[in-house]
Formats: sequence, C-alpha cells, structure tokens
Amino acid sequence: MALTKESLQAKFSTRKLILPMLLGLGVVGYMLYQNYEPGQVQTLLQASPFWLGMALLVLLVRDYGYVHRIRYVTEKQLTLKQSFQVIMLWEFASCALPSVVGGTTVAAYILFKEGIALGKSIAQVMVTAMLDNLYFVLAVPLVLLFAKGQILPELEMLNETVRQSLGIAFVISYLLIALYAFTMFYALFINPKAIKRLLIRLGQLGLFNRWRQTLFRHANELLIASGHLRSKSMNYWLHASISTAFVWTARYAIIGCFIAAFTELSIADHFIVFARNLVYKIVLLISITPGGAGFAEIAFPAFFGAFLGSFTTIIVLLYRLLTYYLYLIAGTLVFPRWVARVYTSEANSTTPDITLKSNSTPSIQMAVGQP
Repeated sequence: MALTKESLQAKFSTRKLILPMLLGLGVVGYMLYQNYEPGQVQTLLQASPFWLGMALLVLLVRDYGYVHRIRYVTEKQLTLKQSFQVIMLWEFASCALPSVVGGTTVAAYILFKEGIALGKSIAQVMVTAMLDNLYFVLAVPLVLLFAKGQILPELEMLNETVRQSLGIAFVISYLLIALYAFTMFYALFINPKAIKRLLIRLGQLGLFNRWRQTLFRHANELLIASGHLRSKSMNYWLHASISTAFVWTARYAIIGCFIAAFTELSIADHFIVFARNLVYKIVLLISITPGGAGFAEIAFPAFFGAFLGSFTTIIVLLYRLLTYYLYLIAGTLVFPRWVARVYTSEANSTTPDITLKSNSTPSIQMAVGQP
C-alpha cells in the first residue's frame, strides 16, 4: 500500500492507538493485582532522586542525540524544529506499528515530505539503519565481556531448555543483524552493482516471487543511496557515528537508572542490566503488537526481576510510561501539526510509492524507537 496522507492518518488514527495502550496497561494492571504488596508504596516514595533524575536526563540526552544525528545526516537541510518533529514521528511510528515493521518503514517518506529529495531520503534512512546495526554488532561482544556471561535471565520461570532456546535465538539474531549490517556496508560503499544484480536474480526465483517487487525496489534504492553516500566527508561520518553510539548507549542505560533508583547496583550489575537489555530488545522484535505492547511488559520481569523482586511491576510501568506511552502522546500531538504543515504546499501532494509493510531485513533501530 502506497503511503499517502490518508493512509498515514488511517494508520495513526486515535482508534488504532488506543488498543496498544489498553493492552500494555491491562497487562501491567494484572501484574500489579498479582504482585502488589503494601510496602511497595513506601519503596516508591523512597526512590533515589539522583537516579530518577539520571533516568530523565538519559532520556533527554537520547532524544537530543537523535535530533542532532538527523540534522547532520541530512546535512542540516532540516531546522531544529523539523528535526524534532521528524524524530517524534519516527518514535511515534515505532510505537504505533508492530515491532517487525518499525518506524524506519515510514522514515524515508517523512524526510521526503520535509522537502528532501527521495534518493537522498532513502540514503539517509539507510545510513541510520546501517549505523544502528553496526552499534549492536560491536556492542554485544563488549557487554558480554564485562557482564561475564550473565546476559541471559536466571529465573525459576525459565528452565534450562527455555534459556538455551533463548540463547540460540539471540545468537541467530545477532548473526543475521551482523550479516545485514556488513552486507549493507558492502552494498553502499564497495560494490552496489553486484548487490543490485543479486537482489534482482533473487526476485526472479520462484521461491522469492512473492517479494519480487520489494527486492527490485531495494536494488534500485541501494544504487541511488550509494551514489549519495560515497562522496561524504570524514566529518559527516564522524558526526553520524558518534551520535549513533551516544543515543544507543543512552537508550540501553535507561533501565539501569530506573532499577538503581530503588535498589543498590554495583558497576558490574549495571553492565549485566545493560547486557540483558540487548537481549530484551531482540526478543521484542518478534512481537506482533504495536510497539511490543503487552509483550514488553510480560517479558520485562524475566530479564530484570532478579534485581527488584515483586517491585518489578512498578518499574516496568514507569519505564514504559517514559519510553513508550510518552511517545504515543507526543506523536498524537505532533502528527496533526506535521500533516497540516507538509501538505499545505501543492508541490508536496505527489508522493512516492513507498510500501508500508515489513520486509526481510532485520533492524535494530529499529531504528529509532524500539520499546
């Protein structure tokens, strides 16, 4: 389905946004009913102001990093206001669409409607996707080293078979993301024509006939994007790379700040929480609900409950309020204003044929905005 003003409004209608909110809050409500203890209110009131402040600071730092990165990736064609709106819409799309679709699906369209040429907007989205995936590929070995192998949860609810299956799934996901990231790097900077020919030939095979048009479109997009990116300066890549490391480190550190606000964590514990967050985000990719609503709340105690016990439910509520529901609310405020602004010009009325559906390429950025 081609993205148009009407299709976007249908996808992000209030009716469709209410369902994930009710689903997520319903799960949290049930968890509170099952695990609530009178002393939890007192624990909540005794939260560390420093670590709560750090959680809010990290959240603001993360969003500033996203705004900074999109400005430099687009070579400052966007103003600060435009950059902020683009990021809020990108996060909004990540929250409103299933995790397997993600916000990157509509990102090129958003940039196009901001007045950036379609070829450039595709290239810029590919840059963020590639850097996001490369961060994950490089971060996993480092956190595994510092976490000393304690990356998988160790709860009674997860027997050894389940833990082994989770570990295998994580390794497979890591390898797929690494393959995607380095294939994308090769396609964009080393031999784009070879990858284009490969995608076209795959599309001609009966097994991939269903995705033929998508593969052909990706082949052309890669060639266009490569032409835009291969001439960029070192300063361009320095800004993009540093800001990517900045925002993703902040994104994964938020949970540790919340947990530290209610219980003492050593430096080693912070690394373990950070490491488990990497696995947690991978697990959420399989969710079919918008933004992982419901699934994210259920999976949270398995990964971080060992640090908080029954108080985990309160933390998951606070965490999702600031990293999920906040962006749903922000998106509902920004989206109508953005639509009114970008569609006022008659010149912007023609839209490219960008398909709003999931594809076979794994992405940790997801990009921006995985729950």
